[in-house]
Amino acid sequence: MYKIKEKEKLFIYTGPDGSGRKTVAKMVATAFDMETVLSYTTRPPRHYETNGEDYHFVDEETFTKLNHDGEFLEAVEIDGIYYGIREADIVKAFENHNLVYLTLNPEGTEKLKNIYGDRVMRFFIYANRDTVISRQQERGDNESDIERHLAHYDEIMTYKNECEYVFENYDSPQISYQISEEIEKFLDRDIIVTDY
Repeated sequence: MYKIKEKEKLFIYTGPDGSGRKTVAKMVATAFDMETVLSYTTRPPRHYETNGEDYHFVDEETFTKLNHDGEFLEAVEIDGIYYGIREADIVKAFENHNLVYLTLNPEGTEKLKNIYGDRVMRFFIYANRDTVISRQQERGDNESDIERHLAHYDEIMTYKNECEYVFENYDSPQISYQISEEIEKFLDRDIIVTDY
């Protein structure tokens, strides 16, 4: 198990699909020189997604082998689709950056929080149900995907009470700015000043 060093922090964005988690996470990352770690998934890419940029898209056989070989720190199955984060990818991200971010579902978020404790800062990003539907329609998700995501909406929303920070994403640049301010405060608290 990789032990996160003193200055290293993991920022995890979670919340319902269509809430703009990835958009916000990318905006915040540019202000802090953050590296991201992508999940592996067995689902096919959506038309706007790119392998190696949004996810590592793999077949079930490859995923099962990686899981069997103990490559994943956490692996979950949702509606017959598998998702996982490789420990090696987190280690590699920390080689050049002290700050690393991920976008995960609540199950994956909780697993990493349990592993890394106070080194993890969780941001729950959400939008109301109608906004989520319209965002998914705008990006061209098919109706069955939208229905699948909405089936989990209420369950995912219950996780917001577990997270350190909760933001309703009505305006991504504004929310990114607010999150950046929270991260600044969080990082300042960790600076140890020694008076001689």
